[in-house]
Amino acid sequence: MTVRIAVVDSGCTPAQALQVRDAVALVLEDRAVRQAPATADALGHGGRVAGILLHCAPQAELLVVQVFRERLTTTAAQVAAAIDWAVANGAQLVNLSLGLREPRPVLAEACARALAAGTVLCAAAPARGQTVYPAGFPGVLRVTGDARCAPGELAAIGSAEIDFGAHVRPLDGSLAGAGASMACAWFTGLAARHFARGGDADALRAWLVEQARHHGVDDPRRRQHGG
Repeated sequence: MTVRIAVVDSGCTPAQALQVRDAVALVLEDRAVRQAPATADALGHGGRVAGILLHCAPQAELLVVQVFRERLTTTAAQVAAAIDWAVANGAQLVNLSLGLREPRPVLAEACARALAAGTVLCAAAPARGQTVYPAGFPGVLRVTGDARCAPGELAAIGSAEIDFGAHVRPLDGSLAGAGASMACAWFTGLAARHFARGGDADALRAWLVEQARHHGVDDPRRRQHGG
């Protein structure tokens, strides 16, 4: 079955637009968020994320929600509006390869509404250090980069800070955007396979744990010594 994935990011490439169901830009003007026509990705970040999603789930429909335009900076109000727009347009999964420092109520409330509607939120989270949002809100799947994971592999980490880990690089293997942002995209793309096979949100976490090649927290010392 077709899976609808919302990509809250900097847009997509013209080639990827063939698989875009709908797109919108959410811009902040005079402290209010308004909708505008989405433009082609000028930063490359959204294109790399969308590329991973379509590689993992070639039949997916994308909902592109542009919250970055000239710079990779956004606000809680824009991300909250993006989540609401994604839910209203039928997203089963929302990929949030981003993180904001403050747990703003407007964003917490949008996440709660999405989860109550049965939409799965997948958000990037640092492996260590300060909590970021929306990954830090209850019910959001927290994803980081895991050096153990090759493309298409998952790690079921299950720590106090992180739920899952995934491959850290974009499709071309470069370091552009490498880290939790790309890992989040790999994770969302793999989660989409569960929905494509008729699975539902309630069973997703258990299915992902079953698919995981690695379990627990990675130990860098083990990698250094080849163990």
